Amino acid sequence: MAVKTINHLVQHQSTIDASKGQWIDLFVREHQPSGPTPNPQAVLMLHGRSVPVLAGFDLQHSTYGWGETLAKAGYNVFMMDLQGSGGSTRPRMEDPCNVNPSLHATLMKPPLSGPRTPSYPFQLSNSQSDWAELDTVVEYIKDRTGVSKVAFIGWSAASFQMGPYAIEHPDKVESLFLVAPMFPPLGRKDPPAALPVPGFPTHVFTKDGFGNSWDDQVHCDDQREPGIVDVVWQALMDIDPIGRTWGPIQASGKPLGLSRFRNALWWGWNTQAAGKGGVLGGSVPVLISYGEYDTTANTTPPSADPLFNFSVPALYNAVPGPHRLLVKMACAGHQVVWEGQHQNLHNMSKHWLKHKKVDGKTQGMFDMAVDGTISPSP
Repeated sequence: MAVKTINHLVQHQSTIDASKGQWIDLFVREHQPSGPTPNPQAVLMLHGRSVPVLAGFDLQHSTYGWGETLAKAGYNVFMMDLQGSGGSTRPRMEDPCNVNPSLHATLMKPPLSGPRTPSYPFQLSNSQSDWAELDTVVEYIKDRTGVSKVAFIGWSAASFQMGPYAIEHPDKVESLFLVAPMFPPLGRKDPPAALPVPGFPTHVFTKDGFGNSWDDQVHCDDQREPGIVDVVWQALMDIDPIGRTWGPIQASGKPLGLSRFRNALWWGWNTQAAGKGGVLGGSVPVLISYGEYDTTANTTPPSADPLFNFSVPALYNAVPGPHRLLVKMACAGHQVVWEGQHQNLHNMSKHWLKHKKVDGKTQGMFDMAVDGTISPSP
């Protein structure tokens, strides 16, 4: 099926301190099926903590474009960046003095040695601002397509936005599919007494840091395509015109390049919150998938700080309703969207969106082999 791609800048009145009250842009890419699909179901895909949607869900390489794959299957797919990420407005993030101070001396260009005064000494965004931005895009999709509900697909830290939002707005959410979701069973229940919280608005990471952290979760010969780290990094640089000019100057005369992402404070996503009202697994069916070698969403070894101790199985156990599924994918890590299992992930999502089932089941725990076959977990 042919696909029409449209980029939108959705207007949103910001609720974060750095741009409060201003009308900012939320980047949304739409993949619209152009074949004879009457009233196609709308799907919204949301990025995690550090990777914008175009690199995560729309990588223009081989068969990795998940959003385009779903559109070719007849779904009207929307992919959004929250404020501070990708193509959306990035307030206060253009100033290198607003980057994590511990990295000033080693990564910034020019090197920021000695005391530096940030122009914005606070964290950038928070749960409430994220939920508000997500709602703006959901309403935009509903108005544009005429649907009453939107199916959610979120990767990694998107669970902090999509999980609580689905619980509070089950009338707007068709289903919830979380890939490698971050879930702290003992995470923050409530917001801090005052916002914004002191800190800094901008995190950065390097290509080597990105590649090395991925290496740690690769344990199968064919788990990752040769050269895919380079492909993903180039996509991150293409999305970030400022970050790619930062970093020490290399022998080639070009800067190292840094990928920027927002520093956010989240709450309202823990065991108690996930069970609220019996929504998840009830009026909002839930599918959770993760890689067997994912030590990011399954903190290994466990952290002594409950805010940073994450567990995917704990999320499955916290979902109160019966319509809940958990799929562990063999030979996959946290970056499963760019690994050998990615096509099986795409196929599973198509089946889920159409049937709300896995292997004909609406509940239970399953293992997915590298050939895509699914069997009940031992």
